[in-house]
Amino acid sequence: MELVDVEVGTRIKERRKFLGLSQANLADKIGVTFQQVQKYEKGTNRVGSSRLHQIASVLRVEPAALFGQVLEGQESGTKDVEALQQMTGSPEGLALNRAFAKISDGATRRSILALVKVIASASEPTGH
Repeated sequence: MELVDVEVGTRIKERRKFLGLSQANLADKIGVTFQQVQKYEKGTNRVGSSRLHQIASVLRVEPAALFGQVLEGQESGTKDVEALQQMTGSPEGLALNRAFAKISDGATRRSILALVKVIASASEPTGH
């Protein structure tokens, strides 16, 4: 399993959930089984270019958006992928993502991000 396949799968899952689609809904729209969508989302099966284009069309994003940082040439470590999977796997994380996506003001988004970072750092063990 390659990291890029896991990251693409995670982005597919994140966007699918954001749009309120089930794996079965997405599968029907692209002509595969829901089990195949599950394998794409886990990164177990690689998504071919034509299938990626289909998925992106259903999810209303450009295919490049499903690659995220990988296309930008930035290292995306396993911890980042795991954190993204953990967030989108929880109802609270998904709700936070949906609400955050509705905020259009950049300054407000940056303020919220700063607040979340402060809260997260306060939750980390200090090692004492």
